[in-house]
Amino acid sequence: MSLQTSAQTLDGLALAQRIKEEARRDAAELTRQGAPPSLRVILLGNEPASETYVRSKSRAARECGCLAETIRLAAGSPPASVLAEVERANKDSSVDGILVQLPLERGHDPARVFDALSPLKDVDGLTPENVGLLHQGRPRFVPCTPAGILALLDAYEIPIAGHRAVVLGRSEIVGKPIAALLTARDATVTLCHSKTRDLPSICREADLLVAAIGRPGIITLDFVKKGAAVVDVGISRLESLEQAPEGLRKSARIREALQTRGRALVGDVDFDSVSQVASWITPVPGGIGPLTVAMLLKNTLRAARIRRGEPAASTN
Repeated sequence: MSLQTSAQTLDGLALAQRIKEEARRDAAELTRQGAPPSLRVILLGNEPASETYVRSKSRAARECGCLAETIRLAAGSPPASVLAEVERANKDSSVDGILVQLPLERGHDPARVFDALSPLKDVDGLTPENVGLLHQGRPRFVPCTPAGILALLDAYEIPIAGHRAVVLGRSEIVGKPIAALLTARDATVTLCHSKTRDLPSICREADLLVAAIGRPGIITLDFVKKGAAVVDVGISRLESLEQAPEGLRKSARIREALQTRGRALVGDVDFDSVSQVASWITPVPGGIGPLTVAMLLKNTLRAARIRRGEPAASTN
């Protein structure tokens, strides 16, 4: 018997498909005008999750009519080799967008890589210049996952202005930029992290709760106010119930996935329990993940138009 929920599930997959269709039309127009938009991904090592993400991004780019190339650097490659590939892509006039797949291996300083990227090709919005523009409220490239979150909230007409938002996680690619974007949309934002005290009580004040800390099932009923919108950015792979926190072990959905496929993808939110009290909730998979890829395509097309000297649609 299916679980009865009070929350409306936010379908990121359907919205991502619509955004990809728009990207396909835009890419065709740019191709008719000269050359197809081009994305270059730099991948260090062979971490399975990163490999999966890069394949998904490259496939989506090709499907929408962009050129997609992946530069693979062996595990253990020195930091200088990553910086050299970034510089090579910066100088290559055929490349519109550059994406360095994160996380990098231990011993690599992400800030040095961000600093090395050309701001006009930085489709994940990580260079100091692009971060500064974002925080000034005039973004050139909005980081892909936060952009996807806003697109999904807008698609379902979930109110932001005047509401209380709590963001869990202060990463450069999700937590900090989504906090800035929500602030620019007139939300009152609290940014939480590992040193935050009494986290559940702070989260219970949120009309909008964004979970992006990468700890499976940490967000339970105790964290969520009745009627809140809950956005789950986290994604973890479980291969046994023993790997799951107690709340997730009770999930029939997760048990079935483990029995039939030998693995289950879960988010930071205990979906089965939280969906009893939330008004809106994103699933994992099928929520924010597909939108991250769709927004990468949108940013790549924006980069192509900017580099061709054409007007680029606003990212606000």
